[in-house]
Amino acid sequence: MKQTLTSIISSPFLQAVKNTYDAVRRLPQVPAAYLHPWRRESIRRLAAIKDTHKGQRAFIIGNGPSLKQTDLTKLRNEFTFGLNRIYLMFPELGFSTSCLVSINDLVIEQCAQEMAALDLPKFLAWRARRHFTNLQLSTFNIPTFIYTTYTGARFARDVRGRVWEGATVTNVALQLAFHMGFQQVILIGVDHNFASKGDANKTVVSEGVDPNHFSPAYFGKGFRWQLPDLDTSEIGYRFAKQAYESAGRQVLDATVGGKLTIFPKVDYNSPF
Repeated sequence: MKQTLTSIISSPFLQAVKNTYDAVRRLPQVPAAYLHPWRRESIRRLAAIKDTHKGQRAFIIGNGPSLKQTDLTKLRNEFTFGLNRIYLMFPELGFSTSCLVSINDLVIEQCAQEMAALDLPKFLAWRARRHFTNLQLSTFNIPTFIYTTYTGARFARDVRGRVWEGATVTNVALQLAFHMGFQQVILIGVDHNFASKGDANKTVVSEGVDPNHFSPAYFGKGFRWQLPDLDTSEIGYRFAKQAYESAGRQVLDATVGGKLTIFPKVDYNSPF
């Protein structure tokens, strides 16, 4: 009997049940995610950049300590996706990334004013809109909001609809880069290795200098953040690898000393 039950409730069946449950939970969010004026404008913007970079390459810049061993001046004339608080490095670089991508609730809540002040395109989680409603924003400075969710694992080739976060902003950046048509995407600073250990997604408060990012002030003392979920992020990376390769495109990993093993490794200096 147990064996029969196991064969009936197979993994595909359980996944279908989970997907249905996730879809029902998301229903209350759907109207605003497509009809709110800010989201309608975001969808228009996302439509305008669809496949605008066909045949080109881009760099996704993670925030790992390895950035301190990476000559980022080589990226001055490249298209770059900056993530979360990468802007802390802008004064040292002498230039900014081409855009900023951020989805984590705690990061955006604590840094919304800093992000709003940046003079560059910003792609943020739709949930984060509440942190911008009371800021004095020009029409230009209103972020482009992407409807991201924690559940319903998949790779979105078109980010005008729902986008699965895959437990890391890097996965959202990979989906955005695909949407924009980039032929080759190169990861740097995606160390995939954290000195801080604990339960995945647990919220903690930094007690001192940050050992996990390029700057000790990145998540400095008193900053609230969530411990990484590296297993789930790897699921997202595998989805991304499959999507890019099936489309004849490529994701490479040029992170200095990075621990991620999903994508082909290349020396950082080799693309230049």
